[in-house]
Amino acid sequence: MSLFDLNGNVAVVTGASRGLGQAMAIALAEHGADIALVQRTNKDTATKNAVLQLGRRCEIILCDLDDNEQVKNIMPEVDRLFGHVEILVNNAGIQRRSPAVDFPEDDWDDVLNVNLKSVFLLCQQAGKRMLPKGYGKIINISSLMVFQGGITVPAYAAAKGGVGQLTKALSNEWAAHGVNVNSIAPGYMATDMNEALMKNEVRSRQIMERIPAGRWGKPEDMKGAVVFLASHASDYVNGHVLVVDGGWMGR
Repeated sequence: MSLFDLNGNVAVVTGASRGLGQAMAIALAEHGADIALVQRTNKDTATKNAVLQLGRRCEIILCDLDDNEQVKNIMPEVDRLFGHVEILVNNAGIQRRSPAVDFPEDDWDDVLNVNLKSVFLLCQQAGKRMLPKGYGKIINISSLMVFQGGITVPAYAAAKGGVGQLTKALSNEWAAHGVNVNSIAPGYMATDMNEALMKNEVRSRQIMERIPAGRWGKPEDMKGAVVFLASHASDYVNGHVLVVDGGWMGR
């Protein structure tokens, strides 16, 4: 059996209607996993259709990740639809920008709730299903903000830093029980979330000049990392933050 074979696995992926999440969901399906897509609406079916075209099963589970009660219902719905779960990819996130001195409290609460609390709740629910059977792969998508503070993104930096530490904390408890908890920290990716930065000619050029690879990342650059961490190839990798950044952090 290939180290990267995911046949028989069910993967839950949040925020997969486009961008990084879409690429990762498709990558997991390409290696044999069936996919549960967590989305706000069922109107966007592009990712589902792509997974189905690969011959894998795919279901959309509706959830507003800002609603904690809805988040708690995701895994029971996965149980109902699939009967089991082996992989969880916590990818969904939101961004709010403002100087820290003026940062709105409501924006702080929204970012922390979606980007950190929902991640914890989903990890907790997944852990309750994975730990008894002694196997599972949890992949939390963090950010370079695990290592850096950013500018005018205090809530995002706090949340993503928290995701990095949460990943390590859960790994400390669950590694001995066969559940691998790791994180991927994407660098500057050409996605909707970074649209404002990409349109800022000065900032975009500054960012490009610092990336040794000489380009912004693409969603497809996440594929190998997520398949590695979701597969048996990473069975002895625990509590790690895998940076996918074109060399930014090594500069």
